[in-house]
Parts: sequence; C-alpha cells; structure tokens
Amino acid sequence: MLIKRLRGWEIKESQVTPEAVFLNRRQALLGAAGIGLAGMMPHTGQAQVAGMAGELYPAKRNAAFEAGRPLTEEKVATTYNNFYEFGTTKRISDTAQSLNLKPWDVQIDGLVEKPITLDAEELIRKMPLEERIYRFRCVEAWAMTVPWSGFPVKALVDFAKPKNDAKYLRMETFMRPKEARGQRQDWYPWPYVEGLSMAEATNDLAFISTGVYGKPIPKQMGAPLRLATPWKYGFKSVKSIVRFTFTDKQPKSFWEDLGPDEYGFWANVNPAVPHPRWSQATEEIIGTGNRIPTVIYNGYGEHVAGLYKDMEGLGRKLFM
Repeated sequence: MLIKRLRGWEIKESQVTPEAVFLNRRQALLGAAGIGLAGMMPHTGQAQVAGMAGELYPAKRNAAFEAGRPLTEEKVATTYNNFYEFGTTKRISDTAQSLNLKPWDVQIDGLVEKPITLDAEELIRKMPLEERIYRFRCVEAWAMTVPWSGFPVKALVDFAKPKNDAKYLRMETFMRPKEARGQRQDWYPWPYVEGLSMAEATNDLAFISTGVYGKPIPKQMGAPLRLATPWKYGFKSVKSIVRFTFTDKQPKSFWEDLGPDEYGFWANVNPAVPHPRWSQATEEIIGTGNRIPTVIYNGYGEHVAGLYKDMEGLGRKLFM
C-alpha cells in the first residue's frame, strides 16, 4: 500500500477545490443569485491592470503548494491591505488606484553579469508563471490564505546571473509622492526596501507575485511585482518593486530602519517570540473572526528551517 506523506503546507487531495470550480466560481455565483454582471465587477483597480500580460491569467495551479486552509474571500483579501505608501489604515484599496502602472521600469543591477532595465510586463512574459496557494501571516497577528500567481524568485536570480560574491538580494519599491500620498510623510525612510539572503531567494518557497485570484494583481496588493515569502511576517513582502539589486552587504529594510528594536531583517514567524508590544502566539483569520494558534515558520518549517540552523548561535534575531 502506497502511503504519501504530506508536506507542511499540503492538504489531502479530497480537500482541494477542483480547478474548474475555482476558476468558474464567479459564473456559478451569478447563476445562483440571478443577478446581473454589473454586480460582480472586479474590485476597483483590477480592470486597470488587466493589460499587464492579462491574457496569461489564470496561471496553472502548482498543486505542490497548498495552504491547508480555506481561501480567504477575494473581496476581503483585496480590501484589507497594508500599503503605507497610500496610508496607515487597512482601507487603502481606493486610494492606491492613483498609482500609474504604465510604464513600469524594473532595474536589475549590482553584482550581476550585465545590469538591465526592462518593462515589468516584458519581465513577466519571460518568467514561468504558475499559481500557488500560500498562507500569509502579518506581524500584527492576523492571517489570510491567498492564491498568488507569479514566478519563483529563483527564476529571477537565474535570469539576472548574479556573480559569486552576491550574498543578498535587495528589493526596492517605487518613489512617487505625487501618486502615493503616504510618501509625503518624511518621517518614514522612503522608499520601501526589503531583502533576502541568496539562500532564501533561491528557496523553492520564495515567490514574486504578479497575480491573485486568477487575475493580474491589483494595485492595492502590490502591482505589478510583489514578494511573497510565506514563512516570514508580511512586512517582508515588499510591494510594487522597481529595483532588484544583488549585493554582498545585508540590506537595511524599511521597518528595520524605522524601528530596529521591534523589527529585524529575518522576520521569520515564531509564536514563541512575541513582538515587544503584543503576543504572536495566535492569529485572527481575516474575514472569519476566528483565532487559531500560530505555527513556527507559519507551517513551512520543514522546508526553510535548514536555512537558519547555523545562525542560531550567532546572536541574530531570526524571529522578529
């Protein structure tokens, strides 16, 4: 008898929503409710990004990446967003529509064979797109489950051809205070910067999101390019990336610069390590009102814990 051992993020095949059902859920809802198409239009801003390689979506789902939890309702996930460039509340989905996505130049530089600047849509078309369902855990102790579309960070690394002395990948978001009113607040260290070690960047889980819920990613969720690292707290997921820099120096991230006593570079999820101002032992599943226990590395420890095994005795703050 063949016994299959499920990986940390996987669920039983019988629990997976069939792809045809997932992709056609809007049509099914329309038929059941007997309402017009106008009542089911995508959230503000999604139609505006449909031209960003829109015909490539929905991407084929990679069944190896299942979250073990029900998907967060699309309307909830696309209207409950942290994006400080547009404000400090979660309700910035309308405000974020001021961001102009075309043109969107992406710079790849630093310790690479040949620095390059190209349009985001051109980059997306060069990458192997797929859909993955990931758990998302915010440092504020709330969580979602999201079907991201995009490509592995490793594919970007292979495209960039970094030199041997590159140790980190630094990522930087846009700087457009005329479009993003939050960037007019000069007490923040704009632009938003994040980084990964090369070992993290080439891990199978590290992902660049270009779409969500079978469509191009909307502005409020970080269009056109957003990082997804499901074993880390959500503030690592830098949005609307314009620059990837390969470097031999550890980048100083936005929140690390702003609050070094509360936020670190590594930011791995650990329920046993509280934030200085609140517990990380549990998390609220947004849209349900339910609280559940948090799991170390957000449940992905089997696949990422080995990245840090030689760091634990070096005084590094791996979990905050």
